[in-house]
Amino acid sequence: MAATAPPLIPADVRSRLRGLRLLPQRASGSRGIGMHASRSRGAGLEFAQYRAYEPGDELRQIDWKLYARSDRFFVRESERESPLTVWLLLDTTASMAQADQARRDWTRLQAASALAACVAELALQQGDAFGLAAIGGDGVQLVPAGHGLRQRDRLHLQLHALRAQGQWPAQERLAPVWERIAGNDLVVMIGDGFDEAAIALAERLAKAGRDVVHLQLLTAEERDFPFRDGHRFRDPETGEELLSDGATVRAGYLARFAEARRTLDARLQAAGIRHETGFLDEAIDAPLQRLSARHGGRGA
Repeated sequence: MAATAPPLIPADVRSRLRGLRLLPQRASGSRGIGMHASRSRGAGLEFAQYRAYEPGDELRQIDWKLYARSDRFFVRESERESPLTVWLLLDTTASMAQADQARRDWTRLQAASALAACVAELALQQGDAFGLAAIGGDGVQLVPAGHGLRQRDRLHLQLHALRAQGQWPAQERLAPVWERIAGNDLVVMIGDGFDEAAIALAERLAKAGRDVVHLQLLTAEERDFPFRDGHRFRDPETGEELLSDGATVRAGYLARFAEARRTLDARLQAAGIRHETGFLDEAIDAPLQRLSARHGGRGA
């Protein structure tokens, strides 16, 4: 029997996500992530299904009649259609296979997939539509936008199947992105931020009137450069290698890397794109939480 894939969102992270909300620019006058006290309720809501109670669920969501019959806590989940559509643009190029030596089983792509699942969970909480465009060596792999729990299942299935390979596709192979993403949609791009073509796509989407949020994922080693002895550095996309002494180049590397991050942040800000960075050695929802805190819970 095949092993069951681990959940993309741990229970503690899922609980924290209930305090966040996606805010589109047209509705809030700002971009990004904000605060939201609870799941959307009101006219137009349709019952979807029951699920087991999880820590952090509101007591008012518990179906007490079902509890009286089963002696177990179940929560009623509802779905509501919303005008907002959230598109997840996920980088699946070869550099996304990078992992830290301290945790080789947790790659950048796995973290990006988990972060994408978190954003989809926020959309689901609000009753918004959400879809996925995974962009890598094979072009664009699409999960068309849709609503509800079945859509979440389709998304998670695709996220588990993704593999990091190749380079960023040529512009002509990105046609599905432009065909699917409408002018009022919210676009959340997740990647390492190293591909010039990916950043250029974010800028073009923003210039074309899309709300764009860019979430960058870096390894702890890229942040800290802990290498002290001779080390072989290899570009996973081009195959180019550099043999160097870690202690000798560390100070220069850290200075250049910090400058590159400042340059990227300024470039995205100039394009009207909110940007946050997450690291592989922290909680997967950390960049979303920082984006919210930075803007006082009102969105970016």
